[in-house]
Amino acid sequence: MNMIHIKTFVFNPFQVNTYLLYDDTKECLIIDAACYDDEERQKITGFIKKNDLQPKRLICTHGHVDHILGVKYMMDFFPGILFEIDKECVPFLKSSQSYASVFGLDIEQAPMSAGYLKDNDIINIGSSTLKVLYTPGHAAGSICLYQKEQKFVIVGDVLFQGSIGRTDLPTGNQELLIRSIREKLLILDDDVVVYPGHGPSTSIGEEKRNNPFLND
Repeated sequence: MNMIHIKTFVFNPFQVNTYLLYDDTKECLIIDAACYDDEERQKITGFIKKNDLQPKRLICTHGHVDHILGVKYMMDFFPGILFEIDKECVPFLKSSQSYASVFGLDIEQAPMSAGYLKDNDIINIGSSTLKVLYTPGHAAGSICLYQKEQKFVIVGDVLFQGSIGRTDLPTGNQELLIRSIREKLLILDDDVVVYPGHGPSTSIGEEKRNNPFLND
């Protein structure tokens, strides 16, 4: 199998994990473009250029401003890249400037998505695929991206090592979030690696056993 490589960048004051996925075809997928300043922008674009990668798609796991800070820059830097989200994220994109100003961040208006993802969609990148899992609760339109053969899932702010996404922000709902985690993530094999939107990676099995928010 053509293996997917995962490169992690930690960006902006919120320490968001931006993931760059690519395989031997050199096509790549950017997940949660969160680069904010010039140094961060140069880190990710420099890595892409150094490795001769071809960014084809840019996907955000949800629309919170800390996860979309670099979307416009990446779209301008790589003309033709396809920006995709769940349709329920659109209100977050429309209000991105005002949300950013609350946190003292100055950004241009986030561009609208060119494509909308829904549950069970298959994302093709090079000769590899990922499956979209619809997982609302932290925010409307939250999705995860699951790779079955390599046993990993990129979960945004749905699940963390020993914790879950916060639900006190607009469209957050803890009961819905717990249901999303149980019905979409905890059914995966225990050895599936979990790549969250912040902090270290974990595994499905570890969270089943040790996550205090998931204990009945």
